[in-house]
Amino acid sequence: MDNHEPTDSSQNPKQFIISEELTSEGKWVKLEQTTYMDPTGKTSVFGMGPVLCPALSPSIFRTNLKRQQRELYQRTWETVKRTTRKGQSADGVTIIPVLQRTLHYECIVLVKQFRPPLGGYCLEFPAGLIDDNESPEAAALRELEEETGYKGDVAEWSPAVSMDPGLSNCTTHIVTVTINGDEAENVRPKPKPGECTGFIAVISLPKNDLLKRLEALVAEENLIVDARVYAYALALKHANTKPFEVPFLKF
Repeated sequence: MDNHEPTDSSQNPKQFIISEELTSEGKWVKLEQTTYMDPTGKTSVFGMGPVLCPALSPSIFRTNLKRQQRELYQRTWETVKRTTRKGQSADGVTIIPVLQRTLHYECIVLVKQFRPPLGGYCLEFPAGLIDDNESPEAAALRELEEETGYKGDVAEWSPAVSMDPGLSNCTTHIVTVTINGDEAENVRPKPKPGECTGFIAVISLPKNDLLKRLEALVAEENLIVDARVYAYALALKHANTKPFEVPFLKF
């Protein structure tokens, strides 16, 4: 890996990756130890600091001094990466399905499934990985139909966004899909049979009361809500109430 090192080691350097060492690999993910340059200089990976050695020639001494000063800024990070990334614009897609029916409030379609890392059930947006040579729009429509049975139209999709930057380099496109609930194929949709879809429950909640309905489900069923779902519900609440509130500031 090419390193773009700072030209002046006496000043705080820019942060960049020095090396990535594979420590473990499975079918879907791998664990790497990432060494990077940290501008704070509080921790040295190698436990080394500048060592004065008058026996060295001035040029060698200066080279060693700069190297050891750089090492003062090196830190390591345990990083999780997917093994499935093969040049796609992102690892996967996260779908916000908006169900629209005549004389009904708009609903958000969610999925409930058991998540082994959490040891419990999680309420999430439908989501999945992007296949080879597949666009984010096509992946979103495919995953939505596989997990929920609904067929819809892509309204918009985001650039690649990070999912858990403190743990992983995994990225996703957030794709909003509108579903015409009056169409015959969407009246009683059935998820497509697959490896995991048999364990997925589909739940539709009113968009105008999403946060309260989520909190009620958490209390009733002891669910864990995915952060993206909760953030979306919270944003809807703020968008509907905060603009009409007059702020009161203390002086």
